[in-house]
Amino acid sequence: MSKLSEFRKSYELGELDEAQATDGPLALFNRWMDEAIAHDVSEPTAMTVATVGADGRPSTRVVLLKGCDARGMVWFTNYESRKGEELAHSPWAALQFHWVEMERVVRIEGRVEKTSAQESDEYFRSRPLDSRLGAWASPQSRVISSRAVLVANAAKAAVQHGLNPERPPHWGGYRLLPDRFEFWQGRRSRLHDRLVFRLDAGTNAWLRERLAP
Repeated sequence: MSKLSEFRKSYELGELDEAQATDGPLALFNRWMDEAIAHDVSEPTAMTVATVGADGRPSTRVVLLKGCDARGMVWFTNYESRKGEELAHSPWAALQFHWVEMERVVRIEGRVEKTSAQESDEYFRSRPLDSRLGAWASPQSRVISSRAVLVANAAKAAVQHGLNPERPPHWGGYRLLPDRFEFWQGRRSRLHDRLVFRLDAGTNAWLRERLAP
């Protein structure tokens, strides 16, 4: 642990200037996502989701992005989990993608709403059977006595729901409606590139700014 302060890395793989961000934040995000996939980045859709509880205490966890369009960024989870409870209290969240292999970070903030039941049903039906049964088996974020509880719950769910389980009422999607994007590209000498897009509430237009690293 005494060596942690000695770790150093020079970021030299890319750059980000305003000419690359003329089409707005969603176009830039889609381009970066495509490039992350093309470069075989490990888990390119993995994103950290930050929420805040009723006590003001923040928490983070990693989930997988399952949809991205002009409406927002979508993921699916248990509505009764800690993040579900926190979003019910305060429907605002922040997302972060960290593509280490490309020395890039994207941060996205905005209000969160549930996806429609139809969207949640369609995605649920596309999941592998074990994952669908797991949604019934896991009381997410609740204390359990041992892993044997999960195994037993999964076996019970398989008997009860068979090969075509319906979506649990406590499970579904969330959509973050972005009002802020930040794109970070590592640069040499810690002079990193940071471009921020803020949604202007009056004009509904994206305002672009450069931040000091």
